[in-house]
Amino acid sequence: MASRSLPLGAEPVGFNAPVPVRRGWREALRVWWGELDRALVLLIAMLMGVGVVAVLAASPASADQLSTAQVTLDPFMFLKRHVVFLCAGFALMIGVSFLSRDRARQLGIVVALVMFALLMLVPFIGFERKGAVRWIDVGLSLQPSEFLKPGFAIALAWILSWRMRDPHLPVLWLATGITLAIASLLMLQPNLGETLLFAGTWFVLIFLSGVSFWKIAAVFAAGPALLGVAYLTYENGRNRIDAFINGGTAFDQVYLANRTLLSGGWDGSGLWMGHRKFTLPEAHTDYIFSVIGEEFGLIICALVVVLYLAVIARVLVRLAEEDDFFTLLAGTGLIAQFGGQAFINMAVNLRLSPATGTTLPLISYGGSSMLAVCFTLGLLLAITRRNPFLERDVPGIRTLFERKESAA
Repeated sequence: MASRSLPLGAEPVGFNAPVPVRRGWREALRVWWGELDRALVLLIAMLMGVGVVAVLAASPASADQLSTAQVTLDPFMFLKRHVVFLCAGFALMIGVSFLSRDRARQLGIVVALVMFALLMLVPFIGFERKGAVRWIDVGLSLQPSEFLKPGFAIALAWILSWRMRDPHLPVLWLATGITLAIASLLMLQPNLGETLLFAGTWFVLIFLSGVSFWKIAAVFAAGPALLGVAYLTYENGRNRIDAFINGGTAFDQVYLANRTLLSGGWDGSGLWMGHRKFTLPEAHTDYIFSVIGEEFGLIICALVVVLYLAVIARVLVRLAEEDDFFTLLAGTGLIAQFGGQAFINMAVNLRLSPATGTTLPLISYGGSSMLAVCFTLGLLLAITRRNPFLERDVPGIRTLFERKESAA
């Protein structure tokens, strides 16, 4: 059959059209590697490395405290489990980072809905551990609130981004209602630390979404009143605050953590040379920062703080060049959770806050918490992926405020 020539500029159609070629996995991997924030991955890997060494130092102390006359635990049991969870978490983070922004948003919203449903079931089917009912058994111990955090940040960013299409939508009240519902369920467990994280994420996203100054001022004005009501009506929070101020079991834990942290001086006592950690409860989880201080010194503690600040700064610099409202909100919400959790944990160890039961992300031992933090960072890597050859004439922050002014 003779081939027919096409008019100049015409596109081939039908059988004459070229067959689209699917990109192979190597090409997909090359694109992913080119768009990925490799500096952020390096900083995350460094924090994971610090976590392995820290759990190595803390594992014998925790195993010794949990051993009984009948059962003697392996001194490195927590280290072995930590490495398993860390490897699984790293694989989860890398896998999630392959998602496109739209897929990451959809996954975050689905996770938020599923985990919120499970959170509502915790009072009925959850089991108690260390005085709190936060876990459910789904074949393994699962803490729904841990995985709800990244889903909450994504879902809230999605809801608040509707303001770009219609500034009159009641997204502020919807976001506030969702946050209050989650906070109420967490207070029942009780879980004061994560309640603060959800509230902090809500505030950061509301602030960035363009809420008027007077509404933000009203939130600040209502803050002390809400804290007073919570103190009078929330027994667990009241007991922690009273213990912190007047002394008691919770205060003793914070006091012991602070003494352990400072006992190593500037350069530390050396790996496995610390003694105070053996009297410290939860040395491998809540108070692992104090173990780092005793065995490796305050200088290393300061370097750990610098690593967290570097992760936060790297994400914010990356987001400053974004011109997509949802991406800016979602990325800020996720990194606010990550940094806020680290800040709360270190504040407790420094005796600046009552005990909250909050772990140090990527460093503390944990199953659900480690996987949830890695899932959070995977979503963050996915939504901050960027074509390195894409030109941006206007910085993202400037574009954002121009859009907000035009919407107003």
